[in-house]
This record gives sequence, structure tokens and C-alpha cells, in this order.
Amino acid sequence: NAETDFVARNDQFQNLVRGVTEIALKTGSDLDAIKAAAFPGGARNAGEELTHLIATIGENMNLRRATRLAVSPGVVVAYMHNALAPNLGKIGVLVAVQSTADAGKLAEFARKLALHVAASNPQYLDIASVDPKALDRERDILREQAKTSGKADAIVDKMVEGRRKKYYEETVLTEQIY
Repeated sequence: NAETDFVARNDQFQNLVRGVTEIALKTGSDLDAIKAAAFPGGARNAGEELTHLIATIGENMNLRRATRLAVSPGVVVAYMHNALAPNLGKIGVLVAVQSTADAGKLAEFARKLALHVAASNPQYLDIASVDPKALDRERDILREQAKTSGKADAIVDKMVEGRRKKYYEETVLTEQIY
């Protein structure tokens, strides 16, 4: 992660991303293991390379997360939005679909799903995975907004329920219209 988009256009940053990605594919998602691994083509480990790049570019950056997806049988499809370079973009989405269906059809479906996720940025897969605290916060906000209408409590409750459904449509992948 970097604080500005400007850094993403920097060749040194792009090389760092490629190198860290290569390491993560070999070592897995443990950030400490990634940072400790030798950086490709250099004398430093990945953590030292990141520190060196921070000093060189003058931008605060960090390695926040890494995840490797694999399914068998099935496909893993990548989509890069606003690509800056091959396999580097502003928003990246990986979709893993586990199925015995035709790999070409699965890849087409997964690509459409990845495009949708990049565009709509759903926070949750399904209603059951919605964070109860986030839902309570949203419900409180909706209730306060509805109360300003001056309607009776029974009407306010119906308004909140309708707006909660809209909240699900915006934040839950399986509730989105597309």
C-alpha cells in the first residue's frame, strides 16, 4: 500500500510489487515470512527493499496483506481495473470459482464477477456475513434519518426496514441486482 496514486506509476514501486508478489506466491500469506525472504535480483530481503524504497521515493508504504487463492477443480481469474502496467492496476480483484464445469465458461463467469466486484466494491458475500456492529451502526443512522420526517414510530420502523434492504443491496454481493 502507498498513500498516493502517484507512487503506483513509479517503476521502482512496480518492481517492488512484482517482487513481493513473486515471493508471496512461493511463501504464502505470512507477512513476516514475505518480508524476511530474499528480494529477487537484489542483496536485500523484501522488508529491507521496502524500507529502501520508502527512503528513495519519500512515500510512506507498507505491506498490508497477502492472500493466495487456489481451487481444484475450478479457476482463479484476475481482473485489473485502470491498469498501469501488465498485472498492475488501481484496483485488483481475484475470483476463485470451484466447480467441475467447463473451465472456459467458469473463467467467463469469474471475469464478469470480478468486474462487478471492482465496480461495486461489496463489503460482504452474503447477509449472514454482515458485521453485526456495522449493521447496528447503519440501523441507528437510518432510524435517526427517518425520525426527522416526523412520522409515527411504526412508519419509522418500516422506513428503516426498507432502507436496510437498500443497504444490503449496496454492500452485500449476493443482494446486488446485477
